[in-house]
Formats: sequence, structure tokens, C-alpha cells
Amino acid sequence: MSSEFSIRSAGRAALISLGCAKNLVDSEHLTAALLDAGFTVTPQLRGADLLLINTCTFIREAREESSAVIREACQLKRAGDCRAVLVVGCMAQRYRRRLLDRFPEVDGVLGLDELDRVGEAARRVLGGEGPVVEVGEVARRLYEPAERRVVLSGGPYAYLKIAEGCAHRCRFCAIPAIRGPFRSRPISAILREAETLLERGFRELNLIAQDTTGYGHDRRDGTNLIRLLQALDRLPGTFWIRVLYGYPTGITEALLETVGQARHMVPYFDVPIQHADPEVLRQMGRGATAAIVPGLTARIRRLIPEAVVRTTCLVGHPGESEKAFERLLAHVEEAAYDHLGVFVFSPEQGTPAARLRPRPSRCTAERRRERLLEVQIPIARARLRARRATAEELLVEAVHPARVIGRCRGQAPEVDGRTWLAERNSSLRPGMLIPIRLTGRYRGADWEAERQER
Repeated sequence: MSSEFSIRSAGRAALISLGCAKNLVDSEHLTAALLDAGFTVTPQLRGADLLLINTCTFIREAREESSAVIREACQLKRAGDCRAVLVVGCMAQRYRRRLLDRFPEVDGVLGLDELDRVGEAARRVLGGEGPVVEVGEVARRLYEPAERRVVLSGGPYAYLKIAEGCAHRCRFCAIPAIRGPFRSRPISAILREAETLLERGFRELNLIAQDTTGYGHDRRDGTNLIRLLQALDRLPGTFWIRVLYGYPTGITEALLETVGQARHMVPYFDVPIQHADPEVLRQMGRGATAAIVPGLTARIRRLIPEAVVRTTCLVGHPGESEKAFERLLAHVEEAAYDHLGVFVFSPEQGTPAARLRPRPSRCTAERRRERLLEVQIPIARARLRARRATAEELLVEAVHPARVIGRCRGQAPEVDGRTWLAERNSSLRPGMLIPIRLTGRYRGADWEAERQER
């Protein structure tokens, strides 16, 4: 009874999580901290005592989205629909008090090393103290999940953050300045978290970091991604392990052999190349990848023929001539990526690339983005057609009266589409892994599939 009173007395908090999966894991830490502090966490913005915004500031579009959400929260506060607004995460870490100058209605700002103080900060701002500003100069902490981790994925999968920060110095990227130096969690801690998630019924563990392939390099004790994957693969049960956010130089023969031999690893490689022109890569500070990018997909598929490869490209970077862009187009056509995302260069304050000249206009960069995506569409469709009639495994995510929706091994959550199964089997449940056959019937970004006859 006293516990119930303390929860109600703390107030109602609504959390808005922006940005990538790495940010989502931070939001899970925030949610657990709020619950531990006695708050009720609600999805309803109106009527909440506190609006908590976990921001992203990776590129201009992310910054604009974060700013728009903060502005909306401040409007709700002015209208009396909430009592306080607390801004946390990457944008808070990067801009600190400048956020308060732009948004004077904001009651508090917490940096990345202060996320676990959110309960205390929430009580302070709701008590009329403010503005509360707690932001360290450089992010250095490495969080371990709360005992009762709150998973916000909304499906039978969870993100497992294995490291924080970044050791690379890409000249266009502000992440090292925001997230701090690369720091890896111990294998033992990751294994404990993985075991807990599997015991709770999650059937897909997505390993994430700014650079997953760099895992362990900072520990200097022999820890590396291969050892981590081997340890995870020894866990009992039926589940998937997927590795996201790799770096081209980290896709070694030894890693490919490990993935190919593992029981639980899905043959999926998410490796952002950013570009294929050697001079542009040098300008980006990624010159070491120039010799690796051209044969990347061929090398992966030679050892793992069924592998699915996703990449990300950045167009409009300073120094990208029309000839350099044509080289990127030719590479994408030859490499035949299964999935491809494209960003437009955003000159980030404090990064070397922001000062580089000449650079393509925003209009030219947007046009190049559209051209690259136009080239990729028929490639992606052809890769899908090639899978027609193949046996697959489906992770069930939702069961409807006339169909089941899930994902195959080659579809990462949220970014690669889903698979539809024409099935009226009432025994199917989210989290089940079932055999299917892809029929090859293509509709937009989705495949229709029929359950494989046993």
C-alpha cells in the first residue's frame, strides 16, 4: 500500500525517444530509472506531469526533429497540458545551456553521463526548482542495464548494446565529440543480459554499438567480437543473434567464418561504407576502407552465399565531384547490396568536414540521393526475386485473423521491411520461429509467404 502511494505521488512521466536503436536502449535505461524513482510512465503526452525527450543530433534532419518535438512539448506546457519538460541525450550533451536559450520553457537538461539521475532531476523540476542542468564535458560512462530492464522495441526482439562511444575519426561525424571515446562492456556482463532477455522470451538479440566490429579493442585483454559471438552462441535455446553497425575493415575472414559456423547467428551484415570513391573516402577520414569497399559483398558471399548485406552511403560530402558520384553509382550496381540507405551530407559544427570546400549544393546532394536510390530499387527487387521458393525461418511478430506478419533472417527490425504469411493458424504466437517458403509474390516492400509443409 505504501509502495502504491509512493508511485502515485511521484507523478506521471511521458517519454519520447528519438533517433537510432542505440538511443532506444538509453530510453530503456531512462524508463527503468523513472520507475525506480516511483514515477508512472505513460504513453500519453497530454496530462503527464513530466515530458521527457531523449534527443538525437546526428545530422541536420535529426536536430530539426528533436527541436520540433521540444517545441511541441513546450507548447503543451504553456497550454497547461503538462507541468515540466526535461531534455536529455545527444542534443543535451552537445548544446548544454544553449538549449535553454532557445527553449526557455525547458526545465532541465541532462547529458549522457547523467541519465541515471533522471528520477532526481524530475522530482526537482516538478518541485519548482530549475532550470536543472547536469551535463559533463565528455561522456565517459558505460551503463549496465537495470535489474528489471524495460524493453521498448514492441516486439519479440531486443537491442543489446555492447559498447559505447567511437574510436573512429570520420571528418563529417560529431558522434565521438558527443558520445565520447570507445568503451566496451565485459563479455560476462553482456552474457548475463542476454540470458535474462532470453529467459523473458525475446528471440532476437540485436548487437549494437557505434562500431560493433571494434568491440573489445579498447580492453587490451584479448576481448573481441569473435569471442563475444562464440560465447553468445553457446547459450541454449532457439533464438537469433544479429550484428548491426559494423565497420568495413572489421569484416575479417575470421569473423565471416565465425558467423558461418554459429548456430544462432543470422547471416546478416550491416556495414555502412559511406562511399566508394577513394578520394572522397580520404576526405571523409575513411581512407583505410578504400581498398576494402570494392570487393566487400563478393568476399562476404563467397564464404556465406546466403548472406544478406545492408549498407549506408553519404552523398554531397565536400570533394564529391560528379565523377566521384558516378563511381559510387557504379559500385552500388556491381556490389548488389540487399538493403541500402542514403544520407545527405550535413555540415556538423566542430567537425573538420564542415570547413572543407568545395562541396556540392544541398540541391545537388538531394538529387544524387534520389539517383542512388533509383539505382538500388531494381537491385533490391532482383535480390528478393532470387529468393523465390527458398526455405526460410520466420520470426513471428504479429498475428492477425487472415495473416501473420514477421521477419526473415535477412530483415533487421524497423529498417528492412517485413514478411507476410498467409496463415489462419490460431496456434501461432509472437516470438515463435517457424519454417516458411517464400513464394516470390512481391507487393511493394513486402513478400507474401506460405508456411512450409512439414
